[in-house]
Amino acid sequence: MKPFMLFQRLFGASKLVCNSRNIVPVGLCRGQWRRICTCTTHNQEAHHCSTPVLKHLTSKIRSTGPISVAEYMREVLTNPVSGYYVHNDMLGAEGDFITSPEISQIFGELLGIWCVSEWMAAGKPKEFQLVEFGPGRGSLASDVLRVLKQLKSVVGESAVSVHLVEVSPKLSEVQAQSLTGEDSKAADNENDPVYRRGTTKTGHPVYWYRGMEDVPRGFSIYLAHEFFDALPIHKFQKTDKGWREILIDIDPEVANKLRFVLAPSATLASSTLLQADEEREHVEVCPEGGVLVQRLTNRISEDGGAALIADYGHAGDKTDTFRGFRGHKLHDVLVAPGTADLTADVDFRYLRRITDERVLTFGPITQQQFLRNMGIDVRLQVLLRSCTDSSTRKQLVQGFDMMMNPEKMGERFKFFALVPHSRIAVQTRGKKAEQKGGAAPPVSGFSELGL
Repeated sequence: MKPFMLFQRLFGASKLVCNSRNIVPVGLCRGQWRRICTCTTHNQEAHHCSTPVLKHLTSKIRSTGPISVAEYMREVLTNPVSGYYVHNDMLGAEGDFITSPEISQIFGELLGIWCVSEWMAAGKPKEFQLVEFGPGRGSLASDVLRVLKQLKSVVGESAVSVHLVEVSPKLSEVQAQSLTGEDSKAADNENDPVYRRGTTKTGHPVYWYRGMEDVPRGFSIYLAHEFFDALPIHKFQKTDKGWREILIDIDPEVANKLRFVLAPSATLASSTLLQADEEREHVEVCPEGGVLVQRLTNRISEDGGAALIADYGHAGDKTDTFRGFRGHKLHDVLVAPGTADLTADVDFRYLRRITDERVLTFGPITQQQFLRNMGIDVRLQVLLRSCTDSSTRKQLVQGFDMMMNPEKMGERFKFFALVPHSRIAVQTRGKKAEQKGGAAPPVSGFSELGL
């Protein structure tokens, strides 16, 4: 079966689940700001606002000196005692930001089609691991699983399993409720690499892990939606004396206030992470993102599969993108650490370089282009034709506009894929076998879909 037939089957299904998704009537931040927020100005909270994370950080800085931005982000977001991601439900209207899977069911459905298309292109392996990094509330995984259920005749008897990489115990409980209802259980031993397991409402086994290294090897489709942008970055500034790392220190004139400073000399990071041909004056590098892509590259090249990364990002041309969000508003990254989300745009050129051409890379292309190539316009029309409730129709149209409008998420969000070199070889053989019918696009979403 050609991949485009998957779209025809899905488009024939008119089930609506969007009543559970509330469209937040908010505006967008100026420039290239990530997230959807209600304000274009920075939060003006008092700089002396103290939090447990701030107390921990100031104590650490007094003991060992200024810290890197990467260390700051790691402590603020994932500190096991008081980290922002560890103890908060930050998604949705009541949280600090909202993402595409929370806006419309169509987004997850189209990514589900992408997953099935790549599984088919690989020869329909009997084992099919769906791996998602940072699954949020579980909305994306839920939508993908619904697509797999609708395409059961295509997926057949393949052993599908779900593997979620999530550092937040709080969010893992939300995900478990969404995906399994009450059919999940936390591990008895807190050191168990699988810290929660259960069965989804669609009957698939689901497992939770703290890191990718614990996910079993095997053919896998990896999804990372708004995950890489939250990984810690190092920041560097070009000076007359060469590259210097930007660090975080305590302001000597204001109690409990943090400030950015330049390292007086080269650091290990500034000596090893920068490219010799770098032309920008200010650079952000995410080594943890590089390590993750290296692991994905190893697994995809050895075990098969594919990875789809969707995030706010650029092709190596942006400079200072580090920012914070709290309550859907821009927030000073150094104020009240632990109470706001921290993020930086993904440098896709850096990620491509890390693969060392061991896999094929596609993109980055805009979200508008990717979703249009995946058939979002057709899917919207199918849902609108089947929907008689005016409120639901309005939500569908608003969600479509939020995801596709160039001034909103349409051009700010980018898609980037990793596939094995054998992927193109498989398609080439398909061309010879189907000369009359034509060939499917190399990778769905990165070329126009013929319906």
